[in-house]
Amino acid sequence: MIGMRAIGLGLAALLTTGSGALAQSYPSQTVRIVVPFSAGSITDGLARTLSDKLATLWKQQVIVENRPGLPGTASVATSKPDGYTLMLTSNGHTIARAINKTVPFDPIKDFAGISVVASAPLAAVVPPDSPAKTLREFIDLVRKNPGKFNFSSAGVASTTFLSGEIFRQEAKLDMVHVPFKGAPEAMTAVVRGDVQFYFAPIPSSQSLGDAGKVRVLAVNYSKRVPQLPDVPTVAEAALPNFSYESWFGVMAPAGTPAAILNKISQDIAAVLKMQEVIDQMAKVGNIPAPTTPAQFDAIISRDTARYTKVMETAGITPQ
Repeated sequence: MIGMRAIGLGLAALLTTGSGALAQSYPSQTVRIVVPFSAGSITDGLARTLSDKLATLWKQQVIVENRPGLPGTASVATSKPDGYTLMLTSNGHTIARAINKTVPFDPIKDFAGISVVASAPLAAVVPPDSPAKTLREFIDLVRKNPGKFNFSSAGVASTTFLSGEIFRQEAKLDMVHVPFKGAPEAMTAVVRGDVQFYFAPIPSSQSLGDAGKVRVLAVNYSKRVPQLPDVPTVAEAALPNFSYESWFGVMAPAGTPAAILNKISQDIAAVLKMQEVIDQMAKVGNIPAPTTPAQFDAIISRDTARYTKVMETAGITPQ
């Protein structure tokens, strides 16, 4: 028994040593970051900032490969789990199966979380001539006029839709969803008064709010954001239990060694502390939000379950 135990402990020590050595030698070749969005998107911009800094840190080439849509994500799911193929994506990843029944991957089982890179707060905006001066007043107004108010989004399953729909469900409001092709169109509809409510990206909310073209009522983040310090959170303004934070994060194929996941996570955290990176992210309304691999796995699992239920409640079924 003692002999077998000693052998077992020896093997465990050997595996631990091997795993540590693997992490120390990583990366020894080019690392590829797949972005399932087009070039020029916020996700793409984050990936290029990250790749530039990691390349310097690792003294290895780190390339960004744009593969928009489900094919890009699916390609990562089937890649070799060695740490040389990564993916930077948004929290839209968690509802892939809630909107597409033929999606060729499992958003939880086929991926290993590495780290959240950024949170992307949104601001609740209304037309400048809206009777509602606060979020509480807007909620009361809608409750008194069921079915007569609507909210815009950058499309079904977009983060702006999820934020608006979660708000609608938690406030128990009878509002109509009006999807648009993208965020600019959804915001323009508010400016024109064609729609009465929208959760918009921070930069456009700030600039149009300052210009008097929209009224900013609240932010959907856990705390006030630097760009809009006088704007309360949704929880402060009206719904104490409201919670929705969109994120961008880095994942790897399931089965990637934990030692490598941890090393990449730690190096991403180091990059996100750089003032230059913090400033670049602030320009597009993002906030650095590094996590451990275990923390990110928990977020992916939690959000997949939660947002799938939100979509079902909204009457949206996989097509």
